[in-house]
Amino acid sequence: MKYANANEVLPENLLTMIQKYYQGGYLYIPMGTCHVPKAKTDYKIELENRNQHIYLKHLEGRTNGQLGKLYHLSESSIRRIISTEKEKYRKMKRTIEQVTDLWGIEVRELSQIYPSAWEINHSYVVKIYYDSNQLERNIKISTVLSDCDIPTAKIVPTKTGEQYAAYENAWFLITEKLRGSNILNIKDENAAWQMGAAIARLHTAFLKCEKEIAFWDNSLLKEMKGWIREVLISNKWQPVSEAEYLSVTGQLESVYEYLPKQLIHRDVHFGNFLFMDGSFSGYIDFDLSQKNIRIFDICYFLTGLLAEETEEPFTKAEWLRQVQATLAGYESISRLSEKEKDTIPCVMECIEILFVAYFINIKDTKPAENAKQVLYFIQNCENDLKKM
Repeated sequence: MKYANANEVLPENLLTMIQKYYQGGYLYIPMGTCHVPKAKTDYKIELENRNQHIYLKHLEGRTNGQLGKLYHLSESSIRRIISTEKEKYRKMKRTIEQVTDLWGIEVRELSQIYPSAWEINHSYVVKIYYDSNQLERNIKISTVLSDCDIPTAKIVPTKTGEQYAAYENAWFLITEKLRGSNILNIKDENAAWQMGAAIARLHTAFLKCEKEIAFWDNSLLKEMKGWIREVLISNKWQPVSEAEYLSVTGQLESVYEYLPKQLIHRDVHFGNFLFMDGSFSGYIDFDLSQKNIRIFDICYFLTGLLAEETEEPFTKAEWLRQVQATLAGYESISRLSEKEKDTIPCVMECIEILFVAYFINIKDTKPAENAKQVLYFIQNCENDLKKM
């Protein structure tokens, strides 16, 4: 029989409930009649992702009290998570110090940017890949975009002239650090305008990439009518009703053939677009790039603002100003068709239903419910968006 720390395997609300009946000793929990290891594994993965996000926000300077409010955890739980993540950091630091010797780089300072990327000496970024095909594709994207004068990180070759190195079942890529940092004030309308313009410039350059690289040709409509529908059916149309799903999917299907499609970034947020002295300075992370409707990137960015974990959520008026600024920035570079503009509320709602289905599929009900609340927020803004 194996003992486990309840802090590590049980959600905090369940642990608190158990502690009302029993504390400070060993409690045997018999095997249930229905064992579903896959769901438990998925839940563990989501907890690991959450803990990484908490640690990164800790590195950004958030206090334990602030993090506790954002993630609905006690300060003691936040301290425990940060302590565990620090130990993972120390282990990865040792690995990176060994790997960077292949580049002849001595690690003097190392900081984590996000789970798979680290900054070295304020001059380089090392990224860890577990899929070599994705790595090769991203290298090609960066090369093509650089040829188009799009600011992306320059690859640093190893001492033997290779673009990357394999080490312990992973691949490591080092690039020069782009100048700039992430925007912290997500309500800055000037930043939203620049994000819109940056998305448009990237879309223009991506048209060249399409001719030189094979990409996953995806379809938001097929996703809505495929796996998303199946997940919602299996969950008995909760928390999104069948009527809500049919309404949004029907709107998308009626115009889908008229919407321009091309290679898109697919993960547009302030964390992947850098700014310096208030101006846009560069793009990072093309891991999810694919062919799809081009307004997906704009809609994904704007709905993502509503999903940000902030102490002061957007009001309706604040968010609508961000929408207006982003669209104005985009159209300063590339015009949107009238069909695209009319379809923006619908695409936003589809994205939130997509997130509802995704989180339901991995048995994580809280973010699924959060996505549903964002869906309601957008529906409440629909008339204002159309007038805009």
